Amino acid sequence: MKKENSNKLRENADTGTVRAKKHLGQHFLKDEVIAEKIGDTLSMQGYKNVLEIGPGMGVLTKYLINKDVDVIAMDLDTESIAYLEEKYPNKNLKILEADFLKYDLSQLFGEAQFGITGNFPYNISTQIVFKMLEWKEQIPEFTGMFQKEVAERICEKEGSKAYGILSVLAQAFYDAEYLFTVPPTVFNPPPKVDSGVLRLRRKENFAIACSEKMLYKVVKTAFQQRRKTLRNSLKSFNLSDKIKEDAIFGQRPEQLSVSQFIALTQKLENDAISTHR
Repeated sequence: MKKENSNKLRENADTGTVRAKKHLGQHFLKDEVIAEKIGDTLSMQGYKNVLEIGPGMGVLTKYLINKDVDVIAMDLDTESIAYLEEKYPNKNLKILEADFLKYDLSQLFGEAQFGITGNFPYNISTQIVFKMLEWKEQIPEFTGMFQKEVAERICEKEGSKAYGILSVLAQAFYDAEYLFTVPPTVFNPPPKVDSGVLRLRRKENFAIACSEKMLYKVVKTAFQQRRKTLRNSLKSFNLSDKIKEDAIFGQRPEQLSVSQFIALTQKLENDAISTHR
């Protein structure tokens, strides 16, 4: 039975067809111009390795392997893997059947720096960003296509209702830029929403002046009750009476810039130390 499945996959590769699978959130990009534009979003500055997540039928892969870089195309879909192996037997391309969210990224390029790009499945796109942030020491640049509202949210600044957890945590370490919008008509099958392409470039000095773990906790706790002032939404941090008097606690989370969230986290860390003395 396994051999029959393997033969069927090879036949699909030969005929140039891969069936889009709904449970994998697949929408195959078919527009060559847009694929090339996404490929060009990577500057390749400071790295010579690229990971493409969710290559599908390789429309973006084709442009990546023409650059002076080593490319790993990672996909969960066995059918896509078979198609890519048949169509792109390229010396600077490694095709890997794996789940990005579960994969140990140190196995990809060792300790070398690498960029990430892709036409990301909508159903796991935010999880992809959170995992990328865990590996930021090795990832100077991250670009790709998301559902438009998610891409906008990641790049949004304070003062907007779209500004939230993803915005703050991504922009704490990266400069975020929304690049362009992509209509549903350039996909097969077409999604029901527009897509957006963004670029995250790691800051030159991306060390922050507080505990990363604490920053994540503060940001997530604050935005879970985004309509409340920080004085109320951060009650679980056991704020001292003195720190509650700080004007910042009278604000709502969407009013704080990324640097203010870092400063807030420092205040909470110092308050916890002084309270337990």
